[in-house]
Amino acid sequence: MKIKVIDNFLNEKDFKMFQNLDLPEISPDKIKIFHNKIDKDNNCFTECVTNQMLKDLQDNYHQQALKILEELCPEKIKLYNYSEFHVVLTGSKYKFPIHDDTPNKLLSGVIYINPEKNKGTMFCDDKKGFNSKNVDWKQNRAVFFARKERETWHSFESDGISTRVAVVYNLMTTDIKSVCKIEGKSFILSLLRYKINPFIYKFLKKVF
Repeated sequence: MKIKVIDNFLNEKDFKMFQNLDLPEISPDKIKIFHNKIDKDNNCFTECVTNQMLKDLQDNYHQQALKILEELCPEKIKLYNYSEFHVVLTGSKYKFPIHDDTPNKLLSGVIYINPEKNKGTMFCDDKKGFNSKNVDWKQNRAVFFARKERETWHSFESDGISTRVAVVYNLMTTDIKSVCKIEGKSFILSLLRYKINPFIYKFLKKVF
């Protein structure tokens, strides 16, 4: 799996903006996601930033993200439809299971925001965690990869002490069928996993 790590990814203004968001406290065993997305026509949906903030983020980082996608999986660039800048709060004792990301994600990215010390992202060769390696937590460090069905296994968790605050920055598509064709994977099986995994995770805390 190719992983792109970039330190000091956000400019100082945007990094401080995310650091200073008025976010709620969450239980140690919970996760909370604030959804923010913007499409190619600058239509916005926001939950914790303003529309203008989101448009500025798109202006500041979209071309850089496209270049990263071009480096990691250039065939998928033509499928781009919209971007996500979700803010994810991970409770101090919360652990997300090993997963490979949904097929609508062309480029998956995370930017570490707060606190100064926490846990980064674990990547591995299979769903059991074989041959794991970690990208360490560092504030304003961004980690990107181009997901691939049943290959880009990874997970994240907090350090047992502090709530972990990160921005999940994804380039997205609605054309899952073309994604599967590029990846050489079964569209039916990918679609099935895409539809049922949220329910499996909700009740069993794992993914298929």
